[in-house]
Amino acid sequence: MTDNTSPPGAIDALQWENRRFPPSAAFKNDTLAAGTFLYDEADADYQGFWARQSADLLDWAKEWHTICEWELPFAKWFVGGELNVSFNCLDRHVLGGRGDRVAFYWEGEPGDSRVVTYAELLDETQRFANVLKDLGVGKGDRVNIYLPMIPEAVVAMLACARIGAAHSVVFGGFSANSLRDRINDAEAKVLVTADGGFRRGDVFPLKPVADEALADTPSITGVVVVRRGGNEVEMEAGRDHWYHDLMGAADPVCVAEPMDSEQLLFLLYTSGTTGKPKGIMHTSGGYLTQVAFTHKYVFDLHPETDVFWCTADVGWITGHSYIVYGPLANGATQVMYEGVPNHPGNDRLWEIVEKYKVTLFYTAPTAIRTFMKWGAAEPEKHDLSSLRLLGSVGEPINPEAWMWYQEHIGGNSCPIVDTWWQTETGAIMISPLPGATTTKPGSATFPLPGIGAELVDEQGDRVEHGGGYLTLTRPWPSMLRGIWGDQERYRETYWSRFDGRYFAGDGAKLDADGYLWLLGRVDDVMNVSGHRISTTEVESALVAHPAVAEAAVVGATDPTTGQAIIAYVTLRGGAAADEQELRAFVGEEIGHIAKPKTIYFTPDLPKTRSGKIMRRLLRDVAEGRNLGDTSTLADVNVVSELQRRAAETPPDD
Repeated sequence: MTDNTSPPGAIDALQWENRRFPPSAAFKNDTLAAGTFLYDEADADYQGFWARQSADLLDWAKEWHTICEWELPFAKWFVGGELNVSFNCLDRHVLGGRGDRVAFYWEGEPGDSRVVTYAELLDETQRFANVLKDLGVGKGDRVNIYLPMIPEAVVAMLACARIGAAHSVVFGGFSANSLRDRINDAEAKVLVTADGGFRRGDVFPLKPVADEALADTPSITGVVVVRRGGNEVEMEAGRDHWYHDLMGAADPVCVAEPMDSEQLLFLLYTSGTTGKPKGIMHTSGGYLTQVAFTHKYVFDLHPETDVFWCTADVGWITGHSYIVYGPLANGATQVMYEGVPNHPGNDRLWEIVEKYKVTLFYTAPTAIRTFMKWGAAEPEKHDLSSLRLLGSVGEPINPEAWMWYQEHIGGNSCPIVDTWWQTETGAIMISPLPGATTTKPGSATFPLPGIGAELVDEQGDRVEHGGGYLTLTRPWPSMLRGIWGDQERYRETYWSRFDGRYFAGDGAKLDADGYLWLLGRVDDVMNVSGHRISTTEVESALVAHPAVAEAAVVGATDPTTGQAIIAYVTLRGGAAADEQELRAFVGEEIGHIAKPKTIYFTPDLPKTRSGKIMRRLLRDVAEGRNLGDTSTLADVNVVSELQRRAAETPPDD
């Protein structure tokens, strides 16, 4: 169904979805939030709502005197209050008699595993906090963390929080240049790394990459190295120390010192496509409040019985908020996995779900479409009946991937929470509440209680129906506190486009029922013969074809239409389709104007290691430009293959 009723200058809304899935009676009977009571409370007094959540969910050492101070664009939450984030994630659970509860079932890629209880995690965290102190780290200092997906990464983050040092985690696949830039921008004192980690059956080196970065990082005075890969590394005397040596000699007690609610908790750098990476600043009280609230209610967490698994890496904001801080604040039991989804086989994730009886599963749409490409036979090898809720994060999920996820992973019995949020927002902002919200495949549905979100057009006027720009209208507890060392850039990047509104670059549309549909980055909106068409909608139409597993769409310069739609398509295993068939299908689904000019068939798409499709590179391929830096790609060979195929495609007459 098409409905192009967007206001002039806004993004055209071409496709609508009317399938509905209300929460089942069985789910509603045992849910934390059925009905509208959370929304009603937040609508009446949104600051009071967040204050109650914070008081209920966290232990404060000192009460705050002001809920929120707002001087656009700067916010402070729970002003005057003091708490310790590490205490909230560890000590209070142990003191409450829950020390034997499993914090992590850790699964290494080669098949080794560990079970880490809350008591054990607290012990390691205290010891490592003292290690950091012994290396000269104190409140306000910065520590860089460059590790694989191992429990020591969580320990290092919580140890920093315990002593008031801010951590800056760099994903363990980033280059030496990326690591060096982030160390130098933060002026970090200590780097925590490993010899290496495991990926696809091989050890990938970390310490040698770190050494290359450290050749030009004057602020670093100490390096701690975790032994994981077993690969040979060089240790510089006086600077480099083995983790196990330091931990063996460390004092086992480090009291968690109360910190101001606005104490800097971490920096996390967004790479962006151009310019210097931005060090996004997140503080303690407000951030922990919102990640604890959203983890509890969006995932309907029952900590005594649930096993939660977020498949992200701790190097991304998803890992910070929904592997470390949110789940641990709530006393959850989690799975943590070191490796990739297809080693040693394409069913590795489902093997782990079955092994640990995972109940709550949170992954990216890109991963779901990859599972579709591998086929339903992979999850069918395993008993997934423990699952009771599924989530998606990272980019908009197209309706057909949503339906496949529901059927083949959720067994048509699990609600799906499609979540929208960003590094900058810190926590989930738009999502169903699974016991209260009737979902539509592909829609993130509504802003969560306490969140103000509106669509506007080019002029900043509110859009009630159709496409527009997604803005946030008021402060929220986990919002970024700025960009490290560059608050003018913070103001210019997020607050200058629309007066009094936060805008980070995403388009969205509102249907007649008020449901929100994310359309991806407005940078990815194409201008075709005067129509502003979202890449997401064309991609969704392509993936709706039964032969298509995944699609990426870009706009390439065209002398006739301004931009031409170029599509890159991956077919499902064993399926076949040709270009004309798919073009016609898109025309039927959403209209002639959205038919791709050219379709390239490819076995894979260029993705970052967090799973996001790099559309900038696809535009460069389509327009024959130099590709520039490809170091953040999971597989650089994919782009070379696309260039080869583009070169072989005859030009259009």
